[in-house]
Amino acid sequence: MRIVIMGCGRTGSILALLMSQAGHQVTMIERSQDALLRLGKHHTCRIVLGDGLDEDTLRRAEVDKADAFIACMQRVAAKVNDPVRAEAYRQHGIFTLTSGSLLAGYLRDWLLNQPTRNVEEYNQFYPELQVLLQD
Repeated sequence: MRIVIMGCGRTGSILALLMSQAGHQVTMIERSQDALLRLGKHHTCRIVLGDGLDEDTLRRAEVDKADAFIACMQRVAAKVNDPVRAEAYRQHGIFTLTSGSLLAGYLRDWLLNQPTRNVEEYNQFYPELQVLLQD
């Protein structure tokens, strides 16, 4: 199995060592060279230095060829195009950004000469639209 792990903290490093020891191909994405010390000197993990939220870093890590991608970091944000799915992710504690909802809410307020709101208010799924979106 090809596994990409973002974040070489306690959890990420242990998971990487366990999976590589079991014979899997593990790629570790990490910004800090010092954090990689958690892997020890004899690990077999492939290392990609960089920000795991950056597309170029993800390409270098070949995340598109991975069977699994694990993000082991403290703060996670997900860009989700479908507002219904985004709401489901939010209910599980994942901060989401939905560009369509952000832009539509901002334009609504601009058109109506209303004060702009904070990102979280625009980013929400508009429950009043649920009736219009039903088949």
